[in-house]
Amino acid sequence: MRTDSVRMLEFPQHGDERGHLVVVEGMKDIPFEIKRVFYIYGSDANVVRGCHANRRSEFVLINVAGQSKVRVRDGVGNEAVFSINRPHTGLYLPRMVWKDMYDFSPDSVLLVLSSEPYDAEEYIRDYDAFVREVSGHA
Repeated sequence: MRTDSVRMLEFPQHGDERGHLVVVEGMKDIPFEIKRVFYIYGSDANVVRGCHANRRSEFVLINVAGQSKVRVRDGVGNEAVFSINRPHTGLYLPRMVWKDMYDFSPDSVLLVLSSEPYDAEEYIRDYDAFVREVSGHA
């Protein structure tokens, strides 16, 4: 599965009495060149975001404030849940992994780094269609 490729990344922290600094560079701290950045905030705890897979895009999710959970599925029966709750860690998501983000804390700011610019055509938004595509029956 691709869920075995899903993994937590830890980024170097720099800090002193003035505070902390975390630097994340594409092709160094994460395994791709960053081509798009966006963030999610103001989502209630009972809201589920994502609910899709991507044919080409890879992602790193970082809760720069607060916390959230991410459930990943591979379409062949494997799934895992990750808690993202430290601003110096990120969750790496490879291509063709179904993702659901949920259980957002009130102060959650979920930063997303993407390997691709937005293209609606590469999104799979129906889980059954995703399962068919993963199994080669699309």
